[in-house]
Amino acid sequence: MTTISQATAIDGYRWLKNDIIRGVYQPDEKLRMSLLTSRYELGVGPLREALSQLVAEGLVTVINQKGYRVAPMSEQELLDIFDARANMEAMLVRLAIERGGEEWEADLLARMHLLNKLESRHASETMLDEWDQRHQAFHTAIVAGCGSQYLLQMRERLFDLAARYRYMWLRKTVLSVEMLDDKHEQHQMLMDAILARDAVKAGELMYQHLLTPIPIIRGAMGVGLGG
Repeated sequence: MTTISQATAIDGYRWLKNDIIRGVYQPDEKLRMSLLTSRYELGVGPLREALSQLVAEGLVTVINQKGYRVAPMSEQELLDIFDARANMEAMLVRLAIERGGEEWEADLLARMHLLNKLESRHASETMLDEWDQRHQAFHTAIVAGCGSQYLLQMRERLFDLAARYRYMWLRKTVLSVEMLDDKHEQHQMLMDAILARDAVKAGELMYQHLLTPIPIIRGAMGVGLGG
């Protein structure tokens, strides 16, 4: 019985997290238990477990210890999270270049090849999820060479915090051939620096690469781009 309860709680967590990231529930929206139990066909217990986990991850907030709301989004949070991610990723790529071996390089080349195959097709909404999965796999392969489980866990935490903002960027980017071409060029420059074992240049390129979505996200949020 415990196993079934845990499994449903995990399922509820994944489904709810995915819906929050994709904007099914808006920032500050109240998460009514009656709606959640109906949508996910889960009991109150597993859903409370799922919500508690999402509170710990910063995607949900507690209302007076009784109810739950989707966590708010703001320009200040956007800038803080993306700056932290960019600095973290830049540090990790430098460490990966110092520590990664030939197997790391081979895996990285394979991941980029898979990403490029998808990028070369005509952009469409159906490819959005697949492109993002391959894009994440490529970046994960880069930093895997750092060899630190704890740094990679910290990176994953920042990625989760950025997820809702990233999805806003993703919808604008993946559906644009021009944007895909720009990302392809950035990835190639980054790969060239990595294979050349130029840690300083690779770190700088990675930092800038992770900041490029900010103007697009700000526009999607309705935040003025001037000043």
